[in-house]
Amino acid sequence: MQDVVLALLTKEPSHGYDLRRRLVAALGPLGQTLNAGQIYVTLTRLEKAGLVVQEREEAPVRGPRRKVYALTVAGQERVASWMAESAGPRADVTEFHLKLVAAAESGLSDPLALVDARRRGLMRSLAEAQHAALAHDMGSEAGLLLEGIALRLQADLRWLEACERTWSARTPHGEGKGIG
Repeated sequence: MQDVVLALLTKEPSHGYDLRRRLVAALGPLGQTLNAGQIYVTLTRLEKAGLVVQEREEAPVRGPRRKVYALTVAGQERVASWMAESAGPRADVTEFHLKLVAAAESGLSDPLALVDARRRGLMRSLAEAQHAALAHDMGSEAGLLLEGIALRLQADLRWLEACERTWSARTPHGEGKGIG
C-alpha cells in the first residue's frame, strides 16, 4: 500500500480522501473496504520515514484547510525503485494491478512494459513447472501439485492478456491515461 500511495503522489500533492477516492476507483468493489483512516495511517508512516512531507492546503474553495502530502526526494527515489522492481511469480494480482495504475498515473513506467516483463517471468516459471511435472508421475501427490502450479501460471498469463488489451486501449502511442 505504501508504494502505491507514494506513486499516486508523484503526479501532484494530495490529501488522504482524494487518495482513497483514486484507489477505490482503481480497485472497484475490492476498494470499498478501504477507509480513509488506512490512508492516513499509511501517510503518517511515510512521513515518519521521510518519504512524504505534510503541507496545508493554500486556500480551499470551501471547508477547512486540509493536510496535503507531497513526496520528498527520498519518496521519489523509492517510487522509481518500486516501478523498476519486477514482480515475482507469486505476486498478488491486486498488487500488480495497482502497480499498473500507479505506473500510468505517475508516468514513471509504461504499464504495457510492466505487463510484458511480468509475462516473461511467468513464462519462465511455467516452463520450469512443466519441466518438473515431466519428471513426476502425474498421479502422484507431487505431480498433482505441479499441475496446480502450472494451471495457476496459465491463468495468470491469460489475465495478463486482458491487462494488455485494456492498457493498450488506454495508452495510445505509449502515453499513460491515469485514474482520477
